[in-house]
Amino acid sequence: MDQDLFGSSDQGYQPLASRMRPRTLDEYIGQEHILGEGKALRTAIEQGIPHSMVLWGPPGVGKTTLARLITELSDAHFSTISAVLAGVKDIRLAVDQAKQLRAQSGRKTILFVDEVHRFNKAQQDAFLPFVEEGTLIFIGATTENPSFELNSALLSRARVYLLRSLESSILTKMIETALHDSERGLGGRDLEIAPELLEMMAVAADGDGRRALNLLEIAADLARKEGGREIVDEAVMEEVLQASTRRYDKGGDIFYDQISAFHKSVRGSSPDGALYWYARMLDGGCDPLYIARRLLAIASEDIGNADPRAMEVSLNAWSAFERLGPAEGERAIAQAAIYCACAPKSNAVYKAFSSAKADVSSSPSYEVPDHLRNAPTKLMGSLGYGQEYRYAHDEEQAYAAGECYLPEEIQNQRYYFPEPRGLEIKIQDKLKHLTELDRLSTKQRYK
Repeated sequence: MDQDLFGSSDQGYQPLASRMRPRTLDEYIGQEHILGEGKALRTAIEQGIPHSMVLWGPPGVGKTTLARLITELSDAHFSTISAVLAGVKDIRLAVDQAKQLRAQSGRKTILFVDEVHRFNKAQQDAFLPFVEEGTLIFIGATTENPSFELNSALLSRARVYLLRSLESSILTKMIETALHDSERGLGGRDLEIAPELLEMMAVAADGDGRRALNLLEIAADLARKEGGREIVDEAVMEEVLQASTRRYDKGGDIFYDQISAFHKSVRGSSPDGALYWYARMLDGGCDPLYIARRLLAIASEDIGNADPRAMEVSLNAWSAFERLGPAEGERAIAQAAIYCACAPKSNAVYKAFSSAKADVSSSPSYEVPDHLRNAPTKLMGSLGYGQEYRYAHDEEQAYAAGECYLPEEIQNQRYYFPEPRGLEIKIQDKLKHLTELDRLSTKQRYK
C-alpha cells in the first residue's frame, strides 16, 4: 500500500510544517529556477515522466516535498529509506517490492533516499543496476555536494538539481499562508501577530522553510491570551527566537563555503568581507581557533614576504585567544583578519615552493656539488668535499658573487620571483643587484 503522501487528520498530531506541505506544484514556491513555467523538470513532472535525480540543497528547502509531489503527479508508488538507518538489506527489500508492483500492475516505484550522502559505495552500488534497468526511479536528497559524496556511476544515471535557500520574502509568504489557512494551518485560531514580527521570524529561519513554520508554531503556543484573542508580541518573539541559531553545518558544504568566502575576502583585500564572514562563522558556532589557523595559512600563502609581519600578527592573535578566552580573544583574531586583508599580497613564496617540489618529484636525484658538501673527516676532504667553497661572510658585501648553490644540471633554474608589492619590492631590488654581481663576476672570470 502506498504511503500517505501528505498526511491526514486521523494520524494524530502533526507538526505545522508537515500539515502545510505543498500539495501541488503551484503551492510549491521558492525554486522557480528549476520549477518555473516551461522549465524542463516541471514539464517532465506535469507529463508524468519522472527520471532519476539528486536533489541537492540546504535543510528545509523542499527536497522531500518535491520527491513526494513527483510521485503523486506520476501516479507512482512512493518508497522511502533513510541512508542513516538503512543497509543493503533494506535496499534489496525495496527493490523486491518494486519488482512485485511492476509485475502485478505495471506501476512505477520511486525510491526516495534521504541523506543519500551517508550511503557508502557498497550501498550505492546495491541499487545501481535496478536504476539502470528501470526497476525503480531513484530520487536522492542531500545537503552535501554530490560530486564528493556520490560515486560517478550513480551520478551518471541521475540528474542533479540544486535547490536554493528560501528568501525571506518567500518565507514570510509561507508563514502568512500557514497563519491564515483554516484547513491545515492556524486560521482557526484568533492569532494576532504584527507584520514586522512575521518578517523577523522569516529572517531568523535563515532560508529554512521548515524552521520558519516551526517558529510560527512555537510562537502560537506561547501566545499571550487576552480575552478571546491570542497575541504574539515582541516579548513572545524574543522568547521564541532566543534559542534560534544560524544554519551552519560544521564539516559540510555551508562550513566550507563560508571559510572559502572568508579566505577569498582576505586574499581580495576586503577587511569588511573578512569581518562579515568571520562574524557569520562565529554566529554559527565555529571554533575561533579554526579561523586563526586559516589566517596563519593565508599569511604564508597569500601575503608571504610582501609583509612577513602578517605571520607574526596571526600567531599573536592565536596566542592572545588562548590567553584571554573568547570574549577578548575573538577581537584579537578580528584584528589579525583586518591586518591580513589590508596587507600587500604576494603568492610568490607559494608558487616558488610548489615549483621546487614539482621539480624534485619529476627530476633525477642530482648529486650535491662537491663544494657544498660537508667534510667532517680527512677522507671526505681528500675526496674534494667542501673544497673551493667560498664563505660568504669573507666576501665583499657578504656575497660570493658567481657561486652556484644548485646541482650543476639545473644551475640556472629559478623558483622565486618576488612580486612588485610590499617588502618584496625591496627583495626584488636586492636579487637584481646580486644577479648583476654574478654577471660581473662571470665576465671578469672569462676576460
